[in-house]
Amino acid sequence: MNTEQILAVGRRTVELETRSVEGLQAYLNEDFAQAVQAIFHCKGRLVVSGIGKSAIVAQKIVATLNSTGTPALFLHAADAIHGDLGMVQENDIVLIISKSGESPEIKVLVPLIKNFGNQLIGMVGQTQSFLAHQSDFVLNTTVSKEACPNNLAPTSSTTAQMVMGDALAVCLMEMKGFNGQDFAKFHPGGNLGKRLYLRVKDLYVQNQRPAIAPDAVLKEIIISISGSRLGVTVVTDSTQKVLGVITDGDLRRMLEKESELTSVRAEKIMTRNPKQIGPDAMAIEALDLLRKHDITQLVVVDTNQEYLGVLHLHDLIKEGLL
Repeated sequence: MNTEQILAVGRRTVELETRSVEGLQAYLNEDFAQAVQAIFHCKGRLVVSGIGKSAIVAQKIVATLNSTGTPALFLHAADAIHGDLGMVQENDIVLIISKSGESPEIKVLVPLIKNFGNQLIGMVGQTQSFLAHQSDFVLNTTVSKEACPNNLAPTSSTTAQMVMGDALAVCLMEMKGFNGQDFAKFHPGGNLGKRLYLRVKDLYVQNQRPAIAPDAVLKEIIISISGSRLGVTVVTDSTQKVLGVITDGDLRRMLEKESELTSVRAEKIMTRNPKQIGPDAMAIEALDLLRKHDITQLVVVDTNQEYLGVLHLHDLIKEGLL
């Protein structure tokens, strides 16, 4: 295959799967709404099961539900009928995913679930199948054609299943009022977690606190900037209120213009009204502020506008937020 042929196949695949997802909108019916309500009011967990590629989709749906506040667990349909059915407890709801709804393992598993008395949700691509007829609620994921050229390999169908699972999860999030702080509780690790819980006060305290008086001379300014390794020093008054900042860039610009250096004082060359942030602000807010104003440092102040320290862009880079 040449480049054009490869691109044509790729575009056809995307188009077919896009149509499958768009078609799901027509299948979001009363059964879908009742299934969401049942899961929301469930006193147990949502047990999600499947066979083959549907089992892989089931695992992804379980991961999404758990991370968004809905307790869920995965049960492989083949393992279920060989001992793992004990995972299903009295108050659980079971969601079984199957394109055909006629797989042998599914036909064995469904009556067992029904005998247990658990509510059964069937996510199925054949609404006249065994699974569909046995389910309390049917989530229709019928697709007109697989993206596979032989119309055999699960492609469009598994995409539809994935999207239907996301629709369930998002509806449940909305009903639970699941917000960013809740999300952070379940994602404490990695860069995503840091974006959700890391605050300015977790970072700036690791840095030195460079400060000088407004009448500080050039030597004092240079020592303060160099000593902190933050590229800046903060000019404060006797009550620790911030008057301005002097960066190494300010120094270079001053040296280009001034010929008499003995008369240089901090208040003469400082930048007034520097960008400030509170210690309880989210680190990601600090990053947005730095980007917006194209700067590398923020002055951290408390509620009384007293100087606490400096947050540097490198602090955020080190934490993987950039």
